[in-house]
Amino acid sequence: MKTFVDRAADFVPAVERVFGERPRVLDGSRAALVGDVKLSLEAGERELWLIRMYSHSLEHRIAMVEVRGEIERALVEAKSMLERA
Repeated sequence: MKTFVDRAADFVPAVERVFGERPRVLDGSRAALVGDVKLSLEAGERELWLIRMYSHSLEHRIAMVEVRGEIERALVEAKSMLERA
């Protein structure tokens, strides 16, 4: 029997817990906007991309965090990367 884990199911609440503010939900809960940074789950929810948003059409990919296990761990790593940048 296979077990499927939907990391995106807890994505938005985890973003709120880690970043301490309610994010704007984008792309059907697979992406969230916190300030001017979009956090986007991609590649079958195995990659968490940090994307700086300059306008609705201009964005810059800052970094990628590999999602291994819980999404909250990847978000903590992403927040740490943003604080260092």
